[in-house]
Amino acid sequence: MQKTIIFLLAVFLILEIYVYQAFKTVYTSQNGKLIYWIPTLLVYGFLFYSVFTFDRGSHKYLNFQVVFSVILIFVLPKLLVAVFLLIEDMIRLLNFGYNYVATEHHNYPSRRRFISLVGLGSGAILAGFVLDGIIFGKYRHRARIVKLKLKNLPESFKGYKIVQISDVHSGSFQNPKNLQHAIDLINEQNADLVLFTGDMVNNYADEFVPFIDLFSQIRGKDGKFAVLGNHDYGEYGVWKTIDERKNNIPKLIENERKAGFEMLRNEHRIIERNGEKLYVLGVENWGIPPFPQFGDLDKASAGVPAEACKILMSHDPSHFDAVVKNHPKNVQLTLSGHTHGMQFGIDLKNFKWSPVKYKYPKWADLYESEGKYLYVNRGFGVIGYPGRVGVLPEITVFELS
Repeated sequence: MQKTIIFLLAVFLILEIYVYQAFKTVYTSQNGKLIYWIPTLLVYGFLFYSVFTFDRGSHKYLNFQVVFSVILIFVLPKLLVAVFLLIEDMIRLLNFGYNYVATEHHNYPSRRRFISLVGLGSGAILAGFVLDGIIFGKYRHRARIVKLKLKNLPESFKGYKIVQISDVHSGSFQNPKNLQHAIDLINEQNADLVLFTGDMVNNYADEFVPFIDLFSQIRGKDGKFAVLGNHDYGEYGVWKTIDERKNNIPKLIENERKAGFEMLRNEHRIIERNGEKLYVLGVENWGIPPFPQFGDLDKASAGVPAEACKILMSHDPSHFDAVVKNHPKNVQLTLSGHTHGMQFGIDLKNFKWSPVKYKYPKWADLYESEGKYLYVNRGFGVIGYPGRVGVLPEITVFELS
């Protein structure tokens, strides 16, 4: 641990000295050193104090969120500035080498003020986006309408409307009232069915307690179903006893029941209209290791006709390619979440990119393979970074035909 901290200190010191070169190129006043280094030292003092006093067993995430936010606002943009400086330094070195060999001018080229200004400006813009994502971005919920034609959908379910939400991570929010607008947006969709695809909490069941009344407002004519996500198992928490950890999932299931959600744990339910049936399957989390693989599609689909129309809730989209799309029970639509779109990226109509795509090729929106559909929800809440930049929180509305 001490070696890691010393290494990080050295890296941060080098980064700050390097970025200071751009600052002093732009700001030539004699007070430049004080203006740059006093805030810098105060920020790093706060960060290292917070790291040394961090309590992993705490059920409150505000301190962690503040630290993470400070790093992203203060340190991350400086990496961007350093990229500009590094490119300029490579050009300066090449110019020096050429001039040294081909001319009589052996002076090393000075740093250009324009490049330093562009670098610092880019860093400031990035810091502004990160700050906006924390204050406003995580509350910019959008309803995405997805019209789907499902094979073997009974006539009685044509026009059926399903709302999917995922990855609430209630422990990441301080005040439930700040999410009232999102709950109202869900109810405006007038859903026949509401499906929640996992990660209601970060670690602990009691995180959801202040949100029970809020989420109990969500209405679904044919009910509200949920599955567990990797965070819901409490595997990332710190527990005083084994029994405390074992009781976490039953407590969470009970809390979600109070909010009107029925938990499906490798089982299914039947929605019936005019004698026709739509099957809703829900599995426990199934992910690529180290994520748990508790999901059992065989068990969840037991007794369900292969030709019947089925919708599967499975938190991790990895499950689709690994198991679902070639499963003999022929699941037409799988609903997942988990990726959050990394809460950072470019999410336009005809162009989408996020760093998470290199871990999860299917990271947001609708995918089709082997004649089956997978939809990956961008998530309702946040984890780690308490904001969203580019990839907004999502409420998905499916209209079936």
